[in-house]
Amino acid sequence: MENSTTQDVVFTADCDGTQQKYVLLHPVEFKADAPHDVLIALHGHGSDRWQFVKDGRDECRAARDFATEHKMLYVSPDYRASTSWMGSKAESDVAQIINDIKRTHRVSRVFLCGASMGGASSLAFAVLHPELIDGVASMNGTANFVEYENFQDAIRESFGGSKTDIPLEYRKRSAEFWPERLAMPVGLTVSGRDSAVPPQSVLRLANTLKARKGNVLLIYRKTMGHSTQYSDAKAILDYVLQSARPKSATGLSNRVAGARHLPKTAPLAKP
Repeated sequence: MENSTTQDVVFTADCDGTQQKYVLLHPVEFKADAPHDVLIALHGHGSDRWQFVKDGRDECRAARDFATEHKMLYVSPDYRASTSWMGSKAESDVAQIINDIKRTHRVSRVFLCGASMGGASSLAFAVLHPELIDGVASMNGTANFVEYENFQDAIRESFGGSKTDIPLEYRKRSAEFWPERLAMPVGLTVSGRDSAVPPQSVLRLANTLKARKGNVLLIYRKTMGHSTQYSDAKAILDYVLQSARPKSATGLSNRVAGARHLPKTAPLAKP
């Protein structure tokens, strides 16, 4: 995102008072009095907020190019740790960032993306806070933490316990159990030879969303490993944008028009 304005933002987390960070990039043609869409990009395991800002891998370049093309505000949070899998504190941080940006900018719509851990975390956040998200693009993530077996030490630390200790927490953050909450457009990429984050849960989620007549685009590359190629990443981002509700002309009405009122307790679906 050449010539864009980059801010490394430090904020005090509402949930525990700690200092947390995110990177905010304004588009070259940013106008403070005009509404802008927002793209939030969540980094992968072992990385930080700078991955989707600087890294040359296809998923990161595609997200940056997409935000530039559509003159979006581009946000890349630490979301609590290099090994965060969208536990409760990461969830609180991302929600706080969205609300803070809405207070300081004229925001039309908010889109969420990520790859690997970030792809899983994007789906988790979307089902936890569908009222805040207008579209989600997940690349090589998991939709089921109950069955997922890799990176268990990090996930246990992030979620506050093991699957045995707090099974409902793992279920709560698994998008596959909550398809009715994914009313926004959803773009998904998975790979058949991905052993780091196997594709089965996302494939099932995509089938469920299609059966529910949801707006979903699945790109499944059977012979690829744990990665998403540039054209596929761009395709799912384009899809969620094109399928999203119309852009607000004022940057204000989205807070009402974009709200999706859900029951406090949704039924538990079986995958």
